Amino acid sequence: KLQSLKHLWTLKPPNRTFHGHARLLFSDVYSQYESVRQGKQEIPKYFNFASDVLDKWSEIEKSGKRPSNPAFWWINGEGEEVKWSFEELGFLSRKVANVLTKECGLKKGDRLILILPRIPEWWLVKVACMRAGIVIIPGTSQLSAKDILYRLQASKATCIITTDKLASAVDSVASQCQFLKTKLMVSKGSREGWLNFTELYQNQSADHSCIKTRIQDPMIIFFTSGTTGFPKMTQHSQGSLGFRPLLSERYWLDLTPSDMIWNTADTGWILTSIASFFDPWVFGSCIFIHNLPQTDSKVILNTLCRFPIDTLVGAPTLFRMLVQNDLSKYKFMRLKYCMSGGEPLNPEVMEQWKSQTGLDIHEVYGQTEMGIICSVSGGMKIKPGSMGKAAPLYDVQIVDKNANILPPGQQGEIAIRSKPIRPLGFFSEYLDNPKKTAESERGDFYVTGDRGIMDEEGYFHFIGRDDDIIISSGYRIGPFEVENALIEHPAVVESAVVSSPDPLRGEVVKAFVVLSPTFSSTDQKSLISDLQDHVKKTTAPYKYPRKVEFVKELPKTVTGKIKRNELRDKEWGRI
Repeated sequence: KLQSLKHLWTLKPPNRTFHGHARLLFSDVYSQYESVRQGKQEIPKYFNFASDVLDKWSEIEKSGKRPSNPAFWWINGEGEEVKWSFEELGFLSRKVANVLTKECGLKKGDRLILILPRIPEWWLVKVACMRAGIVIIPGTSQLSAKDILYRLQASKATCIITTDKLASAVDSVASQCQFLKTKLMVSKGSREGWLNFTELYQNQSADHSCIKTRIQDPMIIFFTSGTTGFPKMTQHSQGSLGFRPLLSERYWLDLTPSDMIWNTADTGWILTSIASFFDPWVFGSCIFIHNLPQTDSKVILNTLCRFPIDTLVGAPTLFRMLVQNDLSKYKFMRLKYCMSGGEPLNPEVMEQWKSQTGLDIHEVYGQTEMGIICSVSGGMKIKPGSMGKAAPLYDVQIVDKNANILPPGQQGEIAIRSKPIRPLGFFSEYLDNPKKTAESERGDFYVTGDRGIMDEEGYFHFIGRDDDIIISSGYRIGPFEVENALIEHPAVVESAVVSSPDPLRGEVVKAFVVLSPTFSSTDQKSLISDLQDHVKKTTAPYKYPRKVEFVKELPKTVTGKIKRNELRDKEWGRI
């Protein structure tokens, strides 16, 4: 009996036309799925998302058995537009695969850092890497030179692809990165020491054979923030992200080949890989992308009115911003399903959105290490303040500090059973960090670091982080990264960074700062502004402290450790 798969047996997906396409498309995968249901754990040995999913949809498309819906639809709000069918996606991504293997000399297992905004090339490179067996390391375009240096050194990446805006930052640290061999720039211009990505791929042959990859082969590495130290490298396999939606089917999305989904998350985060890549394309759906250099609520609302978007996915901050507008002025073309994830959504925002649009917001809960853990799926009862029930393949429980399962209604840590069988969907490891990998498990469970409660109906309710991670507008921010930036400023003797409540972003970064005596008489308002600017320049701008408070000393334990929990509790009014 596969205890970790117990939720799969009771899942009854909606009876929609897609299932005929699914059986046609993945008859071999679905036979494996049936074997797993019978408890034999017959998961395929080899799997590659590009050849086993995308290319199969291309075949169906060419045979006329898929609706005339694009596979990918991109706009930038300035008149530019890109539409690709699955056949065109395959054609172009094969050209890019040849750029990576022939022009750059990359081979299976090599690592490539991909730092691009929401532009079509991000999707092409990602598919191309899968075709060539190259491990992708996505990063947000807000990364500083110092952030890029750390990622290049830690990952030993041999190639980096970015835009001209970040090229100078890469050049400033490249000499310290012994493994970096190739730099590709997505730009109309040129730069010394860089290959022009656009020119190379346009002139490349589209004749490329997809490499054979095992289901456990590494596919993607995400850098995820921790409470201490630098971000950890969270490695996922071909199976954990690419095959899981096939096995789980409709575990959080309910799409068809006629549907279009728009997810507004940054390209550096796992949500974009899940909601704007793997899961929609498993269903043969269209992925819609707006370049969105800045999150503008009116631009988003107008886009929903102009384009046939069926499903909208965004952080709670997005919906908090949208409900600030008079929504009666907007008539959405086709929107019928909304999802929110990254942090808890205020029930009052859900009520405002529902009253003005008639649409519910379905919450999802996940982590970089696990993907989607809980969700309020279509057809489920919505309980304001709840993030839904456990996703298929995962046995989610509330446990105490000794990994004992707690009864409904009792607060503890949210955990997922990892033994005796590690469910498909789990990350492989924290790369080069066996200690952290081991510490993530307690007894038979992987512990998320989040505290919560499960009610009598199996719905989970988020209480808060059990550690010091700050989740602001869907961004995970480790206090160490901000404190490390602050301490470099001559005015700062010591600092402690915690979360602080915010009506729009849920929570924001707040820094408690002990000043150097030489700065004690400096105008505090201008000094706060100076410290904020310093952090923005030192690390990714989204990490800067929106609130700063100067204190004479920080609370500490007898061993000298800062009591961040005490500061956080005070900030949130718990003391």
